[in-house]
Amino acid sequence: MIQRVTAFLSMLLTSGQAIALDCGEVTKPCKLDTGEYHIALPDEWRGGPVVVHLHGYGGSGAKVLKNKQFVEAFTARGYAFVAPTALPWLEGKPADWSVRDGWITYPRSDVRFLRDVLADVVIRADVDPEQVLLTGFSRGGSMVWEVACLAPDMARGYAPASGGFWLPMTQECLGPVHMLHTHGFTDKVVPLEGRSIHNEEFEITITQADIWEGLALWRRRNECQHNAAENDVTANLWRKRWECEQGSLELILHNGGHGYPKEWGTMALDWLESMEN
Repeated sequence: MIQRVTAFLSMLLTSGQAIALDCGEVTKPCKLDTGEYHIALPDEWRGGPVVVHLHGYGGSGAKVLKNKQFVEAFTARGYAFVAPTALPWLEGKPADWSVRDGWITYPRSDVRFLRDVLADVVIRADVDPEQVLLTGFSRGGSMVWEVACLAPDMARGYAPASGGFWLPMTQECLGPVHMLHTHGFTDKVVPLEGRSIHNEEFEITITQADIWEGLALWRRRNECQHNAAENDVTANLWRKRWECEQGSLELILHNGGHGYPKEWGTMALDWLESMEN
């Protein structure tokens, strides 16, 4: 309720004027008590929907914003683009997200952090908190699965790529969601079947869960029919869509490895905008 009132007041203050930000560019992140993020806005932005994108392991929001072609796929469609930055999983180590994987060294709750980011961009940029698409790549994609499971109310749609649950894999999620998962058929970094990764320094093994098993969980939580209602095959893409009682579930497989298919941003937004509820 507070967020909606704040957004309404912000809208009144900025009505008829393009919104200008004092932070968010590649060299000037927006800083919060819990972390920082970068943001790009469409030309003449006056408020509206937002895409929040979570980078991969070792990345940052600044690095994402430097990929102008990727960002502009969303801003050209009228979406604000927000790129939060993960924290090092241990001092001196690469940035990572607080994915549940049996590893307990993460310095913050990223579910809380992402809520803080959204609350800030509602005030700072007048984004619509009811029109959020949460996306992420690799470990960022795994964090999208985590948020969808632990905080299904955070976004209208979840569009992870090349990442999923880790072991020990949860068996319960708090609510149904709209999810579009994208994965490379030949991905060797995050294979569809999962893989184990051993850390010699800390003598610990963590295991990527089976993507198929994770999708089965989402079918159960969304009360989907067991078999896909639609199967669409083209030269480079294989798509499955399940008929669900709650939320929705769709899978895109592409014929590449650990990456995105061509025009992925367009596909993700087309999917989001096709939702009926």
